[in-house]
Amino acid sequence: MKHSTTQQTRRGQRGPARQLGRTLALVLPVVLVLSGTLAVTRVNWSGSPSDSVLTATDVSAAGNKNAARRAPQDVLRDKLLTELQEKNPGVALTHLQQAVDDRPSLARHCASIARALGRAAVRMYGPTRAQSYSRPVCDTAFASGVAAAHS
Repeated sequence: MKHSTTQQTRRGQRGPARQLGRTLALVLPVVLVLSGTLAVTRVNWSGSPSDSVLTATDVSAAGNKNAARRAPQDVLRDKLLTELQEKNPGVALTHLQQAVDDRPSLARHCASIARALGRAAVRMYGPTRAQSYSRPVCDTAFASGVAAAHS
């Protein structure tokens, strides 16, 4: 009789541990799959170095095919070139600096955008007047764009 009591006690002690193990065996894979799925939807798979993250539920950018293909720095450059034509290079340079301050990932493109603005300013205003708008945005890249377009 003592033998059967010992077996029941051992089974009773293993029961909650087994139940916990079985519960974890069922729940843990579900949690891992869900967290992996959520992680995959948050990864920027486009390869463009931008801070924006396209999630699986974000359909606003997916609907506009042209916007989805263009990198943020290209959109910013075109916007600033339009602004340069409509207003003046000073306004465009101010907005370039604000965009880089607001979105530091654009800093690596700042110099090329500023050079493009400098070249456009020379076409619109001539080299002397374009140079008068020069300021130290992106390490004087605007001035180098003016100089490159002038020579």
